[in-house]
Amino acid sequence: MGSKTRRWWRSTFTGHFAAGHEGSFKKNAQGGSQPIQALSPAHRAIMERSEVALDQNFSGAAGDFPSLLQRKGLLAPPTVNPLPQAGTAEKTWQPTEATTILAFKFSGGVLVAGDRRATAGNTVVYDRADKVLEIDRHSIMAIAGVPATAWEMARVLEHSFQYFRRTQLQEMSVDGKVRALSKLLRDNFGFVMQGVGVVVPIFATYDPHPKPEARLYFYDAMGAQFEATDYAATGSGSPAVRGILYYENNWGAKPLQELSQDEAVSIALRALDTAAESDTATGGVDRSGKIYPLIKVVSREGITTLPESKIAAVFKETVA
Repeated sequence: MGSKTRRWWRSTFTGHFAAGHEGSFKKNAQGGSQPIQALSPAHRAIMERSEVALDQNFSGAAGDFPSLLQRKGLLAPPTVNPLPQAGTAEKTWQPTEATTILAFKFSGGVLVAGDRRATAGNTVVYDRADKVLEIDRHSIMAIAGVPATAWEMARVLEHSFQYFRRTQLQEMSVDGKVRALSKLLRDNFGFVMQGVGVVVPIFATYDPHPKPEARLYFYDAMGAQFEATDYAATGSGSPAVRGILYYENNWGAKPLQELSQDEAVSIALRALDTAAESDTATGGVDRSGKIYPLIKVVSREGITTLPESKIAAVFKETVA
């Protein structure tokens, strides 16, 4: 009897299991025929493929990296002093900039001069800016561009040269100094692409090895270095300055490298004063305020800052 009971329970359980499984299958089949509800917009944003992945130019092959950032909306296009529409206020931020600087070789070394005006757009921010900076005993960096960035570069260069001198017990070579400034400019190029932080300097030094020799370099915003044979000028007023220096060097009374110190100072004052006539960002010589350009000379003995009284005397005698 026990075996009959077990067979009865087994057949009964198998029948119930088959009937339940068939009912569940029919229920699922009926449910599968029903339409599936669409995902909400919040879920759809997660499930959809990113637009960046579909961009065929995502690798940047179609242009440079700043262009790629601009296409993605991550970098605004650079604006250069945009003019506001009539009746609307100007909303763009104007960085403070400093111009104009010049340098040329004369009989006593290298003369480096810079006007004193700093501007932000059409506004004169400061009329006594220092654009001719001493880096070490025989190196001068003159700045044209954003003073905040340029002064920081000068501070880094000064500490770098001091560290090298104290650790190596010798002066850094001229080539090393020139490349150090070039690297700072190249590292700053990201700010230049954003329209702020541009610096275009002049570097003057005196190299005692293998013989005392005046060296003069100018740069572009990306850090490319160019050694000047006779003279260099950068800044918004540099076209007029270069024209005057070219004329004096080729058709003046004597070439620039044969000038005395007073003659060199006179030409520098004339060049900056002429540039100020056509360029509002160049201060030139302020006759009413008695503000004169800053002039320094680097030679075998080191760096000499010409006193304002001497510059004023040369100006009154040969220029005014």
